[in-house]
Amino acid sequence: MTTMPRPQPGIMDIALYQGGASKIEGQKDPLKLSSNENPFGCSPLASAAVSAAALGMHRYPSTDHADLRAAIAGVHGLAAERIICGVGSDELLTLLAMAFAGPGDEVLYPEHGFSMYRIFALSAGATPVTAPEKDRRVDVDALIARITDRTRLIYIANPANPTGTALESDDLARLAAEVPSECLLVLDGAYAEFSEGYDGGAALVDRHPNVVMTRTFSKLYGLGGLRVGWAYAAQDVIDVLNRVRGPFNLSTVAIAGAKAAMLDRAFAQQCIQDNAEQRVRLTGGLRQLGIACDDSAANFVLARFADEDEALAADAHLKSSGILVRLVKGYGFPEALRITVGSAEDVTRVLAALAAFRGAV
Repeated sequence: MTTMPRPQPGIMDIALYQGGASKIEGQKDPLKLSSNENPFGCSPLASAAVSAAALGMHRYPSTDHADLRAAIAGVHGLAAERIICGVGSDELLTLLAMAFAGPGDEVLYPEHGFSMYRIFALSAGATPVTAPEKDRRVDVDALIARITDRTRLIYIANPANPTGTALESDDLARLAAEVPSECLLVLDGAYAEFSEGYDGGAALVDRHPNVVMTRTFSKLYGLGGLRVGWAYAAQDVIDVLNRVRGPFNLSTVAIAGAKAAMLDRAFAQQCIQDNAEQRVRLTGGLRQLGIACDDSAANFVLARFADEDEALAADAHLKSSGILVRLVKGYGFPEALRITVGSAEDVTRVLAALAAFRGAV
C-alpha cells in the first residue's frame, strides 16, 4: 500500500479559489463583467513595452525591480527602497502571511473579505478569524474587538470586494492606532485608484511601522495577464519580505509592461474618469429597476435582488444575453451579483438586459 506525504496542517481545509467565469456555452465572445478587468485593456505604451522586452526573453530579469520601483515611487511620491514588487499583489499578501504568521497565530479579516485571506492564513498554518460587517461595510469596532494577543495579521481590502464600499480615512486611522505593534495591518488596495482622494493607505504606512499597503496592476492598469503588484511598508518589513521573495519572481516583459503602464498617466486618468461616469450610470440604472446597490468606490457594483432565486434567475438571463457577471454566494451574498463597470456601451447593454428581465420594457 502506497502512502502519500502528509501536507502541513490547514492545507486540506483550503477550498480552491474560483475565479470569474469567462465562457458561456454556445455563446461566442461574451461580454465579460465577472472579474473587474479594465474594459479598455491596457495602455498602448505598455503593449509596446512588452513587445520590445520580448526580444530579450533569453535574459534573466532584474532581481531588484529597480526601474519599476522608481517609476512607482515617482508617480506616488514614495520612497523607492520601501517598495517591493510581486507576482500580483496576491504574492505579496501570501508572503506577509508566510513571514509573519504561523501555527498558534491568528489572521483577522472582515466576514465578507477577499476569499484568499482565509487561504493565506491556512497556508501559513495560522487560524483565520472573521469580524462581522455592518450593512456590507467593514466594521472597525468589530475588528478591534477581535484582536487578541495571538493576532499577527489583519487584512482589509479598501475599497472592499465584493461590496465596493470603502472606509473613511478617520476610521482607517482609528483602526491603525488600535493595532498592537506586534501585529501588521495590511491594507489591500487593489481598487484604491478608483476611490477619489484615497492614497491607498500610504500616509498611514508613513505614520505606523506596522501598516502595509498593497496595490496591483491588474485592475486599473489592465495587466491582469502579466501578474504584477507592489507593496509599500516600513523598511524592516520590506527587508523581511525580500528574504522570502523569489529573486526572479517578475519576468522581463512584466517589469517592462508595468513600468510603462505606471508612467502613462493620461491613460490611467482617462480610465478612472470613465469608470466614475459609468459607475454612476450603472448604479442609477439598477436603482431605477428596483435593484438595490450601495454606492461603490471601486470598478464594480454589487447588485442585490430579493433573494437567491431571483439572483440566479437574473444571472441566467444575463448569460442568455451573452453577459457574464459574478455570483457571490461564496462571499456571503447569495442574493447578489457583482457587476464590473464596463464601457458606456457595456453599461447600456447590462441595463437593457436587466430591464428585460424585470419586465420593464
